[in-house]
Amino acid sequence: MVVAVREPSTDGRTGCGTRFASLVRASPQSILGVAMADLAFVVTVLAAFALVALVARGVTKL
Repeated sequence: MVVAVREPSTDGRTGCGTRFASLVRASPQSILGVAMADLAFVVTVLAAFALVALVARGVTKL
């Protein structure tokens, strides 16, 4: 079953002028939160690699 669209859901504009872009602008607090999440991820990955390196070093001593 095919249903025709009677009116467009958007006004056809694209880019930064759209209403969606104006609704989701980032505040400084949210940018800081994302930066802290990125930093936490990097620190966690580095800690995981350090743990793997210590385990590998311990295995080679056996």
